[in-house]
Amino acid sequence: MIERKTLKDIAKDLKLSVSTVSKSLSDSYEISESTKKLVKEYAEKHNYIPNKVARTLKTGKTNTIGVIVFNISSTFISQILDGIHKASQLEKYDIIIMQSRDDVNLEKHAIEVLRIRGIDGLLISPVSYNSNFNQLRDLQDSGIPVVLFDRVNHNIETHKVGIDNKLSAYEATKHLLDSGKKNILHITAKNIGVTADRLLGFKKCLKDHQIEFDNNLYLECDYGKHDEIEQSITKKLKFLKSKNIKVDAIFGATDDITTLTLGILAEMNIDVPREISVIGFSNIRIPNSLNPSLSTVVQPTEEIGMVAFQKLLEIINSKYPKEEFETIELKTKLIPRKSTLL
Repeated sequence: MIERKTLKDIAKDLKLSVSTVSKSLSDSYEISESTKKLVKEYAEKHNYIPNKVARTLKTGKTNTIGVIVFNISSTFISQILDGIHKASQLEKYDIIIMQSRDDVNLEKHAIEVLRIRGIDGLLISPVSYNSNFNQLRDLQDSGIPVVLFDRVNHNIETHKVGIDNKLSAYEATKHLLDSGKKNILHITAKNIGVTADRLLGFKKCLKDHQIEFDNNLYLECDYGKHDEIEQSITKKLKFLKSKNIKVDAIFGATDDITTLTLGILAEMNIDVPREISVIGFSNIRIPNSLNPSLSTVVQPTEEIGMVAFQKLLEIINSKYPKEEFETIELKTKLIPRKSTLL
């Protein structure tokens, strides 16, 4: 059986006070570098494990934050989580990750569970623009700050970290128009907080190029039912074909929609990009491995996660209640590939 030293054991063995040992392990500026090195090396050698419960009772903090995402299997979300994890490790914070699966009730349950677990703050990509507003406000009122990432159109007042969705969608649409496409099917998701601005950017680009928005070339998918997205897209394409409504390009407003669309077109034996071009938001790691390679709007996912964590930490460490907040819009990158280039 491995013998584990306690704080008192280390203090006794090294002939130091418990306070000096504790401060050394916490990297306090009050302790000399030589003493901190001595204590840390001794603690590591003798398998010392900090008592988090005791530390929490002393400081009032758990050094744990909660993170709520819509789906951890999403490449886009996993990249953001990687950024959050890297930032939290630097600050010696633990993270607890929960999923909403784009379900308001599951999101509410996640908020309640994390609150009970005793988090210091919450990072959340909310289900919709007003989902669980009261629960999030209750967290803030109880001293647990909340910061939004990705889906930043929620009504809650706090720091929000995402991208300029209107501009990004405008540039992607312009790329299609510049390549000679005019009949663009816009496929989006209902009420998830970012797609509304992406639709506005899409419409503005059409208007600036004297092209009228056609409701026939518009599809909303229920993002809470991921299994049905593929069915909805297939059904829409077949309907347009049966009505002889021309489609020469598709704009996908989310990661899942964009990548799924490419596969659906292949199954329908539709040549991309000769018959229909495809572009949209997607952070998949292997766009060049798809056939054809996928033109994408790439978001700075890791940076979104790191910046969101830093803004949350600012509020946690603030001596006074935060009253002024900012919405940070990071830059995206449009990468044209073979799905839009002949």
